[in-house]
Amino acid sequence: MERSLVLIKPDAVQRGLIGEVITHIERKGLKLVAMKMIHMNEELAGRHYAIHQGKPFYEELIAFITSSPVVAIVIQGDNVVEIIRRTIGDTNPVKSAPGTIRGDFAISTRHNLIHASDSTENASSEIELFFSKDEIHDYSRDIDEWT
Repeated sequence: MERSLVLIKPDAVQRGLIGEVITHIERKGLKLVAMKMIHMNEELAGRHYAIHQGKPFYEELIAFITSSPVVAIVIQGDNVVEIIRRTIGDTNPVKSAPGTIRGDFAISTRHNLIHASDSTENASSEIELFFSKDEIHDYSRDIDEWT
């Protein structure tokens, strides 16, 4: 079973879209195994976005992600990294297909509502940044045989 980290970003929190995003993920049939709201500090944001350090947009990115709470979620399932990336849509909402989270709700690349891990390797390290092992709950659902 793969796992992926999803962050519902400050713009989605401020726009009241937390429920819409979670509903979209659950209606896809994906299983949430951990979730919490946190207000990221600069140290955690820097660790999460370390790959972008030194890029022209880095400071703006850190300021944005620390500007308001985020909702951190761990999603589990077969091929979950690829499935969630397709479900959220392209980073540029203009290129996102209708029916994706970004295609339906995002209006700019800067404020694109949601982050999802881009590989199983990155998912593993990202999840460790936000969750301890005892905060992740593997459980069975009656619908699992149907999804």
